Amino acid sequence: MIKYAITDPSFFNPNNIINFNRYIQADFVLFRDKSASCYSQVAKAFILNAKEFNFKPMIHQDYILAKQLGAFGVHLNSKQTIAIKRAKELGLFVVISTHTKDEIKDAIKEGADAVTFSPIFETPNKGKPKGIEALKELIDDFGKEIKIIALGGIVTNKHIKEIELAKAWGFASIRYFK
Repeated sequence: MIKYAITDPSFFNPNNIINFNRYIQADFVLFRDKSASCYSQVAKAFILNAKEFNFKPMIHQDYILAKQLGAFGVHLNSKQTIAIKRAKELGLFVVISTHTKDEIKDAIKEGADAVTFSPIFETPNKGKPKGIEALKELIDDFGKEIKIIALGGIVTNKHIKEIELAKAWGFASIRYFK
């Protein structure tokens, strides 16, 4: 099962330097900073450092920047389904956020490599959790067609074990990697 870390700007030091040691156990690391005024510069430094740690670096939403910087892939938001094919044409690994079965069907149709499905557990400001049973159902329905990554409220090893038993391809988290 893959481990997908999502950065949080509160983890950066004042010079926008990311402490990659916190992500040492991750397979993929997504650079996400919705507030950075110099996003592309910090993303470039992120990509260079992530490669030194042998992570598969991902960029949030901007597939053109991801390609320019040599990222492994891009993580699109649920409203960016139309960008999947363009990102794939650039040779990127494409993950897209989903919250419903219809969004997963669209991601499959457009050719995404993987989806995150969320929130699985209680997460601040993300609405009612979908739960493990909903995750299992989606894996049964779509797990042979697309890689499914559990996201949302994953903070304990117990959560990880539940996701593993559900046979998800992996899990993504911000707070688990603190």
